[in-house]
Amino acid sequence: MELTGKLADAFNDQVTLELRASVVYRQLAVEMEIMDLPGIADWFRAQSDEETHHAEKFLGHMTDRDARPAIGDITAPVVSVATVLDAFEAALAHEKKVSESIRDLYRLAQLEGDIDSVPLLNWFVNEQIEEEATVSEIVGRVRLIENDGNGLLRLDAELGSRNPAGE
Repeated sequence: MELTGKLADAFNDQVTLELRASVVYRQLAVEMEIMDLPGIADWFRAQSDEETHHAEKFLGHMTDRDARPAIGDITAPVVSVATVLDAFEAALAHEKKVSESIRDLYRLAQLEGDIDSVPLLNWFVNEQIEEEATVSEIVGRVRLIENDGNGLLRLDAELGSRNPAGE
């Protein structure tokens, strides 16, 4: 089934949102480098790569269905954080925005009767549940640590040990 109309436009918007999320995470990595937290910076870089991978999944789905993907404007995000907590709260807010966008796509696919998009969107619904839970847990841990240097260094080491593929 060819992907056309409102749903194709919405998928294009999602591709752009995923790529924008990648840029946000890349900037958060820069902010963590500035704070001398290379492990947390690596974690944010891995998130950035994962968001690019998500965009590729949408692009692949669209081309498989004879749609014409078009990446929209991606403006450089204004990301300025003073603390590690600020960075992870920004990440959580962005994940929530992406989650709502995925839910909107799901609703639109149902409205349009596009059952061919359901497997992809089911994967993304599950992925976003995982993403929000992970970042929310980190936010909670950073709040517990507050400004304790030893705690931040331990978290930095732990997050830096993440598999680069995000697995």
